[in-house]
Amino acid sequence: MAGAISRVYQNIFRRTSTFILAAVGGAFMFERGFDLLTEGIYDNINQGKLWKHVKHRYGQASLEDEEEE
Repeated sequence: MAGAISRVYQNIFRRTSTFILAAVGGAFMFERGFDLLTEGIYDNINQGKLWKHVKHRYGQASLEDEEEE
């Protein structure tokens, strides 16, 4: 355990530039993961209520109306 902590310190936390790069990279990865997770939960809760779930019901009618005009 102490060897792993020492390696992390030597490779990441010792220099400010690598620490900042690791922080920015970690924040980016966290943001992407959190966004995908919450988007999936939201879609699951609102299944059948969102436009992407019901547009097949209304999309064809509007296309046919435009073609008639």
